[in-house]
Amino acid sequence: MAWLTKVDHVTYACARDTIEKWAWFHIEVEGGTLIRRIDDVRPDALDSSMKLWCIDYGDFGVALVEGIDRLKKSQVTQFVERHGDHACQHVAYACRDLEEFRGHLERMGGRCRGETLVRNDGFGTLKQMFAKGYSTGNAGESTFPEYLERPEIPDAEGGRISFSRQAGQGFYDQIAAAVDAVDEQPVFDFAAVPAHWRPPEPRPGHPRSPGREPSPAPGRRRPN
Repeated sequence: MAWLTKVDHVTYACARDTIEKWAWFHIEVEGGTLIRRIDDVRPDALDSSMKLWCIDYGDFGVALVEGIDRLKKSQVTQFVERHGDHACQHVAYACRDLEEFRGHLERMGGRCRGETLVRNDGFGTLKQMFAKGYSTGNAGESTFPEYLERPEIPDAEGGRISFSRQAGQGFYDQIAAAVDAVDEQPVFDFAAVPAHWRPPEPRPGHPRSPGREPSPAPGRRRPN
């Protein structure tokens, strides 16, 4: 069973004072639409926070985050220092059934970052789950996957993407807690992979792997 259905959004971490220029790039060059601008996801926090700007392309989105340093250096600032400006912090994948997938992930040895975040995004119940980083190390500097389940939206509404300060604060807090706890575990310990496992044969024509029959060579007819 394919648990994931599509890429929902990609989040890029921006260097200090660059979120506006990257918004220009995604809006004016790529044709996206700015649908949400949150200039501080943790306005009451004394230590650190981040900006969160959200751009919609119709069927998927781009999120831009920029660190706000106060008493401490923001995790986004740390991420940029490690990976560079406009580096991909995480990719969010849409799931068929997030709770079932979370259980499957954990049974396979996967590690989630915290509790599943649940909220109403205006269309229904939205569920989001952030996993631990792909590599061992500082949680604020690691790239990681997000998995989510959006409510069904009537065709007339299109595949709308929504973001909120609550969601931004939720995943920021989860990563901050991991940094404070020095939780440097990765999402998977690949020592758990069965020794006998081998990659299956490719199936390019399989429905889960979109593809088409190649065109015949010039001068040759396709067989009936």
